Amino acid sequence: MPVYAALSAQARERAIRFVAHDCLPAGEAYESFIARTGTIPTRDNPHDFFNGLVWLAFPQAKRRLNDLQAAEIARRGVGPTRGPLRDALTLFDENGAVLDAPPALWEALLAREWQRLFIEQRALWRQARLLVFGHALMEKLLAGRKDATAHVLLAPPGGGAAAQAPSAPSLAPEDAAIATALQPAHLAQKPFTPLPILGVPGWCKSNEDFCFYDDPQVFRPRRTPERTTPKTSARDRCAA
Repeated sequence: MPVYAALSAQARERAIRFVAHDCLPAGEAYESFIARTGTIPTRDNPHDFFNGLVWLAFPQAKRRLNDLQAAEIARRGVGPTRGPLRDALTLFDENGAVLDAPPALWEALLAREWQRLFIEQRALWRQARLLVFGHALMEKLLAGRKDATAHVLLAPPGGGAAAQAPSAPSLAPEDAAIATALQPAHLAQKPFTPLPILGVPGWCKSNEDFCFYDDPQVFRPRRTPERTTPKTSARDRCAA
């Protein structure tokens, strides 16, 4: 069956309905159509399939993102540039993730100290939970792209993401917490932190070899003044 029909079959108990993409009138913005009709135009491709799955898992957060987009379009129209708020909304919608993790991991992530984040503090990842939200990011992971990078938000309070098992049947608490946290003033500041997602322990078998992290094209250092004392890399340890 078409992707929109398969997704709609899973949405019977939710106020969500998917329709064929050709239901979107020419000249009407995608977000405006969703806001007006309550239906989601869907193509038969992986990108829209993953978008539909995110709508099913996080309906409140997705609705919040779409409402903010539609309101901006109504206020400013569709121009050559989206503006800071719509840019941030699109970035999170396409490539976002939410990380609930101990403070030590967050400090290392913000500093982009990848050795500390993924090797020295590896055991702490057992206390963390990463929720992938962006459907374009999921599409990149189909190909196992090492450089697939999530734009991460700190998990908002109230979600209890780390407390639930990854196989928990409902993401409703996380969904409600994320929707509440999506505030325009905060998002317009682009409060995202890049995270090469296949570096997360358990997400890629190759990263069990710590030389995996010695790839400056993926694990890029933060742009700061040069260190006077270089740190020992994983490659040095491997060579030893």
